[in-house]
Amino acid sequence: MGGVRDRRYAIRFPFAADVELIDLESGKQVEGVTSDISLGGCFVCANKQLPINARARMKLHRKGQTLEALVVVRIVKPRVGMGIEFFDLEQPNNELLANWIEELRRSR
Repeated sequence: MGGVRDRRYAIRFPFAADVELIDLESGKQVEGVTSDISLGGCFVCANKQLPINARARMKLHRKGQTLEALVVVRIVKPRVGMGIEFFDLEQPNNELLANWIEELRRSR
C-alpha cells in the first residue's frame, strides 16, 4: 500500500509561524517553528518532539494572528521536528488557515 507521501493530498507552502504544542495526555509542552503548511497540516521544526500519534492542542502565531487546532503527530524526525495533521479545526480557525493558504498561493 501507499506510504506516508501518498497521504499528502494538500499542496504545501513554505510558511514560518511560531508554534506551541501541548500534549493532551501528558501535558508536555513543545515550542517550535513551522517550515511549511497545507490545509491538512504542517511541519514543525523543534528540538523536542511529541510521540507519533500523540494528540495535542496547537497554537500557531503569525503577524499578530493566532490559529488554534487539535492535531495529531504523524511523523517524527528526531532532533528535527514533527509532521502534524490538523484533525479538529473550527471556525474561525479554518477560515484563518484558508486565508493564509490563499495568501501563500497568490504570492508564489
